[in-house]
Amino acid sequence: MVGSEALPSPRQHGVTKPLSLAGPSEADLLRTKKLNKFLVDSGLYESQEETAKREKVLGQIKQIVVEWVKELTRLRGYSDQMVEDANAVVFTFGSYRLGVHGPGADIDTLCVGPSYVNRDEDFFFGLHEMLTKKEEVTELQPVPSAHVPVMKFKFEGISIDLLYASISRSVVPDDLDISDVSVLYNVDEPTVRSLNGCRVADQILKHVPNVEHFRTTLRCLKFWAKRRGVYSNVTGFLGGVNWAILVARVCQFYPNAVPSMLVSRFFRVYTQWRWPNPVMLCAIQEDELGCTVWDPRKNPKDKTHHMPIITPAYPCMNSSYNVSISTLRVMTEQFQFGNRICEEIELNKAQWPVLFEPYMFFESYKNYLQVDIVAADPDDLRAWKGWVESRLRQLTLMIERDTQGKLQCHPYPHDYIDPSKQCSHNAFFMGLQRKQGELVQENQQFDIRGTVDEFRHSVNMYMFWKPGMEIYVSHVRRKQIPLYVFPDGYKRPRLPRAASHQPVCGLGSAEKTSVKRKGEGVERDSPQRRQSISPSPISSPFMSPLSHSLVNGLEPVSSFKNEEVGVIGCSSGSSIVTNEDVGLEKTSFGSNCQELSEEDSQSAVDKLSRSNAKLRMLLSELEQSDYEVRHDINSLRKIKELFSLGKVLFYQPCLFLVLQAKHRVFKILLGYSIILFGGFNGEVRMAGV
Repeated sequence: MVGSEALPSPRQHGVTKPLSLAGPSEADLLRTKKLNKFLVDSGLYESQEETAKREKVLGQIKQIVVEWVKELTRLRGYSDQMVEDANAVVFTFGSYRLGVHGPGADIDTLCVGPSYVNRDEDFFFGLHEMLTKKEEVTELQPVPSAHVPVMKFKFEGISIDLLYASISRSVVPDDLDISDVSVLYNVDEPTVRSLNGCRVADQILKHVPNVEHFRTTLRCLKFWAKRRGVYSNVTGFLGGVNWAILVARVCQFYPNAVPSMLVSRFFRVYTQWRWPNPVMLCAIQEDELGCTVWDPRKNPKDKTHHMPIITPAYPCMNSSYNVSISTLRVMTEQFQFGNRICEEIELNKAQWPVLFEPYMFFESYKNYLQVDIVAADPDDLRAWKGWVESRLRQLTLMIERDTQGKLQCHPYPHDYIDPSKQCSHNAFFMGLQRKQGELVQENQQFDIRGTVDEFRHSVNMYMFWKPGMEIYVSHVRRKQIPLYVFPDGYKRPRLPRAASHQPVCGLGSAEKTSVKRKGEGVERDSPQRRQSISPSPISSPFMSPLSHSLVNGLEPVSSFKNEEVGVIGCSSGSSIVTNEDVGLEKTSFGSNCQELSEEDSQSAVDKLSRSNAKLRMLLSELEQSDYEVRHDINSLRKIKELFSLGKVLFYQPCLFLVLQAKHRVFKILLGYSIILFGGFNGEVRMAGV
């Protein structure tokens, strides 16, 4: 029915009455038609062939898990009848279950098995071994320590995320009703979380008045969120289930609206939403099985959530606990952008493509943190990247904590690869700016050296760490952003921006002096200059066998030095200090660096060891271990060339030693201080001389 008059609604959806029962006008229907065409033209729908292939793959996975359960049942001595009845059921959830997946999207799946088949041994070892023997399976990666334990792999090229839940039944029927709360009896917390993905997807579809309108709107807004850089649960934004619940709530508010109306109302609602008031599709169910449910009145931790989006299935949880103050700020700004564009579309002043213009992240801030990770091979990088990416949110929280919220972070949920690197490499970026409206004293500094150290220490605690897995954190300015992050390999000229959109941070006097000194006689905007000052921390170490053998174990404090003085100046004279700005005496690799002969090197070591008990004990321990000790008698200028360390801060005179053991390389700096970067967890120990 067309028109703005109220339409009857069969029943109320949600915890409140609808905001409007109005139906679409002719203009709304026309805008919806144009929106649908735009989504199709953008390639958001998969072909029939791909749909058929997905169904075939799911059928094959079902056969594999049933065969696996039957084999385990037989090996454990159960009767022939029990072996015949043994079964496992595969459910889908996420975008595939909701019907909004696109070409190339992964399939979230859940295997439900009987009580005697467990997760830790049977699933992550038994099934894992079975899958390794399948030619169709590639890139198999178990993640048993994840919040929701998962096995990731590709089956005939289709990405699969497979969870496992062992329920309190000896036989699992094919028609198992996973929405029934009885499946939660006598299961552990990881199993509850694994089961909840499917249960939540089913409940979302049950709580929307029109499933097709919901799907179109969700598909549209997921595409928008990815284009605007706010689609990523792991980095502190929103993931698929979060966006689904937000869209479903808007569908409840406007039960008779068509997708073009729902998209516009979405931005209107959440621009005005007063967080941390929760978004809920239904009332939170009372404790039936004693499971913890979201309730800030009872659970103090729930009071700290900034953007509660509550799942509709028991036990109701906050699906957006990853959101921080900084990421909520970014999403609020993007909601305001979407609301403004939708208002223009409704006034025929803009078209749908304008809403989906990509966010210019690298033009939005003057200061960034660059997080580079490397690994020995692509398989190691895949595992290392997943771990580091899961920890990036912690870096945002740590910076907020250590600067009392005065320094705001914007983690960008995209990774980049430098094609010029010969190693397996990924880079992440975070925008930095001073909190708007915050009074900052002249020359005030944001010192985040300790924060970055703490973050790197936590990352290096990775349980499955392998030689070659390294992480580097460096501060870069907008003009130093490497060219490989831009689609066409070059930077577009910056257009004048409205004052309200300008980032707060500017260059301080100290920084300006440094930039001027480094840029004398060089055109800073030339592509050649841009390439020379772009962070290139891992190019030199892979130029020669010697440098490659040394770089993997070096403490990457100064490896990414990009500026003469590593200080970010803000508009009020404040600054940010990272690990690149370490030390009290800043010295350069100049002519005052001493050339050291092998005899001089050994003599200095002997002299220092006699005068310092700690050093003597250290060297004694090294002699009794399997460490290989080498004296690098090159000048510090040569060390700089070999390792591309940039402007490293040394006390002089000093010696440079390299210790190598079990493919893990460490360094000791001998002089007026000794620094031992040791331990496979990146722990730093210091001893004065």
